[in-house]
Amino acid sequence: MRLWPLATGSVIAAGLWFLTALNALPITHWPTLPWHATDMTIEQILLAFGLVPRAAVALLVGALLGLAGALMQAVLRNPLADPTTLGTAAGAQLAIVMATVFAPGLLAGGNLLIGLCGAAVATLLVMTIGAQRNYAPVTITITGMLVGMLASAVAMAVTLAQGHYLLTLVLWNGGALTQNDFVPALRLVLCLLAALVGAALLARPLAVMSLGAEGARGLGLKVAGLRLVTLCLAVLLSAFVSAEVGLVGFVGQAAPAIARILGARTILQRLIIASVSGALLLSLTDNVLLLVAAFGGPSLPTGALTGLIGGPLLIWLLPRMQATVPQTAEDGRHTQPRSDNPVRLLSIITLMTGVTFVICLFTGRGPEGWNIVPSGLRDTFLPIRATVLVAAASAGALLAISGAILQRLTANPMAAPEVLGVTGGSALGYAATVFLITEPSGLALTLGTATGGALALVSLSIFVLRRDMAPARILLAGLAIGALASAVLMAIMASSSPQAWSILGWLAGSASSVTWGGATILATLALALLFIPLVTARWLEMLPLGTETVSALGLPVRRVQFLLIMTAGLATGAATTFVGPVSFVGLMAPHLARSVGLVRPRSFLVASWMLGALLMVLAAFGARTATYPYELPIGLFATLIGVPWLFILLLRKGQA
Repeated sequence: MRLWPLATGSVIAAGLWFLTALNALPITHWPTLPWHATDMTIEQILLAFGLVPRAAVALLVGALLGLAGALMQAVLRNPLADPTTLGTAAGAQLAIVMATVFAPGLLAGGNLLIGLCGAAVATLLVMTIGAQRNYAPVTITITGMLVGMLASAVAMAVTLAQGHYLLTLVLWNGGALTQNDFVPALRLVLCLLAALVGAALLARPLAVMSLGAEGARGLGLKVAGLRLVTLCLAVLLSAFVSAEVGLVGFVGQAAPAIARILGARTILQRLIIASVSGALLLSLTDNVLLLVAAFGGPSLPTGALTGLIGGPLLIWLLPRMQATVPQTAEDGRHTQPRSDNPVRLLSIITLMTGVTFVICLFTGRGPEGWNIVPSGLRDTFLPIRATVLVAAASAGALLAISGAILQRLTANPMAAPEVLGVTGGSALGYAATVFLITEPSGLALTLGTATGGALALVSLSIFVLRRDMAPARILLAGLAIGALASAVLMAIMASSSPQAWSILGWLAGSASSVTWGGATILATLALALLFIPLVTARWLEMLPLGTETVSALGLPVRRVQFLLIMTAGLATGAATTFVGPVSFVGLMAPHLARSVGLVRPRSFLVASWMLGALLMVLAAFGARTATYPYELPIGLFATLIGVPWLFILLLRKGQA
């Protein structure tokens, strides 16, 4: 096991903190123990009760998230799982946002209790559904992501509706680590000690479960009980951190990956090294930001900017990770639902999409309520509405085909367009255009967004073309690129600039500003990019078997992976450029297609394409009519429509 990177990171983190402390106060003036605020100067108080506990909190929070991520990945057997997977952090976020906006008095004693309550409600919902399938990894993963998406969408809508809370909520959501005493650090120490004991007790059973559920049951292990206990521990750690300091991103995914890269083989080794890696990653990020602020830079929330350090670090380390063969996705069902007549089912979905488009085109809500568009207004009104609906449908289809390709390519139910990093790159390109041009035109915004997505896609393509890059590592590379872009974007958002409001509105998604030319481009791309995966359907049937197996069958794996990932990336970038980052449609639509029994590649791809278009048409219609004459974010409605639908299918016997 290679431990020198951890030792090097420790030295660098300590050196950065020391430089910050020296800038705040010369070492000869540092207070001596015991510390009593009444006997200290303001500068000494800021050092002793600000910088020191902040350093401790950064280490403790990073360790807790690294441990939680390692536990999640061990029990869900998915390298993309992290402390946000079960919607816990999003539940805490929603509770605190709602309390901040509607009942600020509840926060008089701090965020901890309110955040824990929100996390508990989200987790209870996930566990209730998961219990029906013995807490099977795929069911838990999908349900948790749905709960998280729904909670995040509602929190975003409330934030957008309350502009005067914008900066406060953005800063909290970004995981600000500012401290004024040692009380939070002491709570986190107790939590970490208890968590380490629990993790040590779970390490051996988790090692047995890594053999597979059936093998573990054959050895007498109660798999469902172990999953429940492990998930509850990971959720508790995530909830405690979210309630204490806000949302801290990327650490829970990066730390376990770093542990595997460094050579941690056993479950216990991975849990320990992931904790240490998480502590160092967050500490490095926080100390860099402290040093920037100390020399006149902005004061930024650490939790949202972990990608600044973690993204490049993970990209550098990923080629050293051993490739693994995809494991069988266990979802708690005895048989995979499969349609007896996929052609008929596809025809029904196509008819539903067409009828919905026509209804949304000719009906709406005006000053006099709901009605059909009068004949006298159709010549001027219908082209405008048709442009919005065509753009929304095409963007939904593009995102859905991207998600479908990635899920088939990687055999990973969590694979979605945003894991390619293109969404984050596009958002960063949009933000850069807003800041660099005083009054940017629509064309300038489109070009800036497209450029950002293209740069992210080029970065990923360079990574994909490396030798022996397994799908899991490609996805982690995309996540690292996206985390880096998101960190820069959050730094821009937290700068209290007037442009932050327009960026936040764009992040929620909208198709209302798309021109007919843009809608035509999107529709053309949607049709063209559906053709590529249909032609390569045989490859998508084989790739989940694993790189070595497929190579032995004569498939040029690297070229196939490159073509499919570039297709998914282009689809994601085009949709994001025109309607904003609503890429979770690409997660929901493939699951909806699979849940109704369309699992063979061609029927699965076409159904995903159609369902993505259907979701976005409904979302565009709801965003325009729900609060007439004001338009709400299209991303919010896509979530509110898709999540309940998928929940219903999850609860149906024999469905997923």
